[in-house]
Amino acid sequence: MSNRIQKLFKEGRGRLLSIYYTAGYPSLNDTTRIAAALQKAGADIIELGIPFSDPVADGPTIQKSNKIALDNGMNLALLLDQVKEIRKTVALPSIQMGYINPVMQYGIERFAKDAAAAGVDGLILPDLPIAEYEVEYKKVFEGVGLSSTFLISPTTATVRISRIDQLSSSFIYAVAASSTTGAKDGFSKEQLEYFARLKNSKLKSPLMIGFGISDANTFRQATDYAAGAIIGSAFIDLLSRSNNLEADIEAFVREIRNAS
Repeated sequence: MSNRIQKLFKEGRGRLLSIYYTAGYPSLNDTTRIAAALQKAGADIIELGIPFSDPVADGPTIQKSNKIALDNGMNLALLLDQVKEIRKTVALPSIQMGYINPVMQYGIERFAKDAAAAGVDGLILPDLPIAEYEVEYKKVFEGVGLSSTFLISPTTATVRISRIDQLSSSFIYAVAASSTTGAKDGFSKEQLEYFARLKNSKLKSPLMIGFGISDANTFRQATDYAAGAIIGSAFIDLLSRSNNLEADIEAFVREIRNAS
């Protein structure tokens, strides 16, 4: 069963742009509006953040957006309803990214079935152990056509990268630095060497680089080594100060694309 993410990577287009934003932020019902604007602006993948009360891997920008989204009344059931609305007008691959706790509270099998029915294509659950995924989750998720993405970092052992490559059914999320999320000024020599190592590793799964991608320059650098790049904190910063979401999103994506 091939979903929208897998079809996108099979097309072999380079410099894919994936945009992460927290569902229910800045306002509860902005989720659908932002997705439509991203499609119009030319993004390739939408990553919808599942708000959680303790987003420990995220920097202050995404942490704040999580709190505001929860205060707005966002929850997982409502998020899936919003994905259904998104699917009426938006054809981009849609990934849900978040922590395993809300998914477990919802019910794993129920969540997988409801997410697939709503139009979700894949999941990124960074705190789900890969051993647990392989034994308990893989069959459930893949059975309804949901692909799973796992994170690696500069400190991830080669044997673990190889195992993640074998388990991945979409792409590998290469975290640019062993730190929390957040926009950075650029990449260090060590980071570029890490990207080069991954590029030359002959992995079967395509790579998407995230954490620290904030502008046209860092997007260009990352996509010299990977199929695409993921922007999160810089985009949420834009949402936090925007007075015209559609116009500002179009300008943001255009600026990122100018260097590609």
